[in-house]
Amino acid sequence: MSPEVRTVTASEFPGWLRAVNTGFLRPPTVTEGEAASRLPHMDLDRTQGVFDDGRCVASFRSFAQELTVVGGATVPSDAVTNVTVSPTHRRRGLLSRMMATDLAAAKERGDVVATLIAAEYPIYGRYGFGPAAWTTEWEIDIPRAGLDPRWSGPSATDGGRIDLVDAADVRKTGPALHDRLRARQHGVVSRGDRWWQLNTGEDVPVPGSWTEPFHAVYRNADGEVDGLLVYRADDNWGDAKQPLNRASVLGLIAETPAAERALWHFVCSIDWITTVRSGHRAPDDLLPLLLPDPRAARIVTQADWMWVRVLDVVRALEARTYAAPASLTLDIHDPAGLAGGRFRLDTSPAGATCAPTTRSADLALDVRELGTLYLGDESALRLAALGRIEELVPGAAAVADGVFRAGRRAWCPDVF
Repeated sequence: MSPEVRTVTASEFPGWLRAVNTGFLRPPTVTEGEAASRLPHMDLDRTQGVFDDGRCVASFRSFAQELTVVGGATVPSDAVTNVTVSPTHRRRGLLSRMMATDLAAAKERGDVVATLIAAEYPIYGRYGFGPAAWTTEWEIDIPRAGLDPRWSGPSATDGGRIDLVDAADVRKTGPALHDRLRARQHGVVSRGDRWWQLNTGEDVPVPGSWTEPFHAVYRNADGEVDGLLVYRADDNWGDAKQPLNRASVLGLIAETPAAERALWHFVCSIDWITTVRSGHRAPDDLLPLLLPDPRAARIVTQADWMWVRVLDVVRALEARTYAAPASLTLDIHDPAGLAGGRFRLDTSPAGATCAPTTRSADLALDVRELGTLYLGDESALRLAALGRIEELVPGAAAVADGVFRAGRRAWCPDVF
C-alpha cells in the first residue's frame, strides 16, 4: 500500500512534529507539553503529512502571510514551511504531491504569491519558485573598525538616544515599528502576534530552550522608537585574560538611517566585544559603510534567502511599481498550470496595468524566473545571458531590466 498524503488531525500532530524533527536532524522526540503548546497555533487545514503504516514520514505546512513588494504595497502570500521527507521515503514524489495540493489551495484562496526559505537550492525551482531576495552576513573586527571607543550614543546634534529595554517593552513597540519598516522595504513579510511571542520568550514551546537576549531601542528626539536591536553575547576570555567576546545580532530593524547608524555603532562599541556578527542583512545593507574602515566587516555568508512563486500574474505585476515607463508582452510558462499564459504589462509613473493578451511576446520565461525578477533583485539581462529568459524581440531584455530593477535590493529579515 502506497503512503497516504493528507491533512493532519489533532491526535496525529505529535507524530507530525516528530517527522519535522527527523527531517531537520533534530532529536526525534516530542513531549506532550510541546505538542499541546504548539497545536493551538496550527492551522491543521494547511498542515499536511504523509503516513506510511501509521507513521508520519513527511511534513508540510503553510500559513497566511503578507509580502511587501516594490513600491510598498503588500500582497497576500502562501508562506510554506516545515517541509521534510524522512530519509526512508525520499525520491517517491511525496513532496511534489504535498506542494501541488498546497499551491492549488493557495490559488483558490486568492493568494498572489507563495514564499519560502529554501534549505537547499535545487529543490524548489521545479515547483515554480525562484530566489527573489538574498542575504548577507558580515563579521566585524571591532579593533580594526576604527570607531571611537569613547562613543556612548548618538551624536549630540542628533537628539536621539539608545535605551536598553526588556521583552515586554519590545512586544509593545516592536510590531508598530516593524509595520512602518514593511511599508517601505520590499521583501519584508508580516509578523503576527505569535511571532512576537516566540521571539521575545513569552511563549516557549520547549522548556529550557529560551535564552534571554539583550534588547536596545533607538528613540528619536521626540521620544518615538525608530529602531530596535536584539543581540546575544558569548563569554570568551583569551589565554592572556583579555576579553574576546562576540556579539551576535539576532535582529536590527530601523525606520530611519539615523536609527540604523546609531544601533550599529552602539553594538560595535560595547565593552569587551571584539567581534560582531550582523545576522541576516540585505546584500546592499548600509552596515559596512557605516564603519570608518569598511574592510573591518568581512562577508561570512552570501546566499539566496527568500524564494517567490507567482500564483496570479496580473495581480502580482499590478501590485508593484516600476522604474520606467514601458510596454512588455511576457509569455509565462508554468508546467503546473497555475499562472501560465501571455500577458501585456504596461508601466507608467501612475501605476501598472497587466492583462492577458494574444499579442506576440517580447520575452518568454518560466514562472520561476518571473519569481526571481519580481522583487527587483535580479537582472533580466543576466537571466537572458544564462539562457533562462528567451528574448523574442531584440532589446526586450534590456527594457525588462530597466523596468523591473529596484533602487535598493530586496530584504527579508525573517526565517519562516
